[in-house]
Amino acid sequence: MGRNRFFQAVALALTAILGTALSVGDSAPDFSLQGSDGKTYQLSELLQEGAVVLAWYPKAFTKGCTIECKSLTENGNLIREYKATYFMVSVDPIEDVTKFAESMSADFPLLADPDKSVAQQYGVMSPYGFSNRHNVYIGTDGKVLAVDTTVNPSTAAEDIAARLGELGIAKHES
Repeated sequence: MGRNRFFQAVALALTAILGTALSVGDSAPDFSLQGSDGKTYQLSELLQEGAVVLAWYPKAFTKGCTIECKSLTENGNLIREYKATYFMVSVDPIEDVTKFAESMSADFPLLADPDKSVAQQYGVMSPYGFSNRHNVYIGTDGKVLAVDTTVNPSTAAEDIAARLGELGIAKHES
């Protein structure tokens, strides 16, 4: 009996720290996060323009994150064909996120969640204090359409575009 209570307490503590992962059909928690471009982005406002993709990444200036940002910068045109807005998001301070975006010549905003509150709400925190590399797709109704927990940094843009197509997100008219 004591052992079960111990494991329940550990599970509750981890849930409090890491958050609970979102599932398809869940309402995506609203957020207001500062971007590398100096603007503040709020989910409820973004959804008026189309779907939203949050590409959570662990840490600026690390190998995998650099590769992912490069993919999204070089091949973001594939994503921009869809009525969707996309961001890379981390729990790094805004100063680091801004420097990273500038160093990568990112042509899309990177968002900062330094207090980790949004990452916890989205259930993407790792036990090591940074976010896991997960992509969260949110429909215009604010519901989670998909969560990709296996992300290949080198094909990030192509994979996001393909997923948007699979999810039936409309393309912009040419």
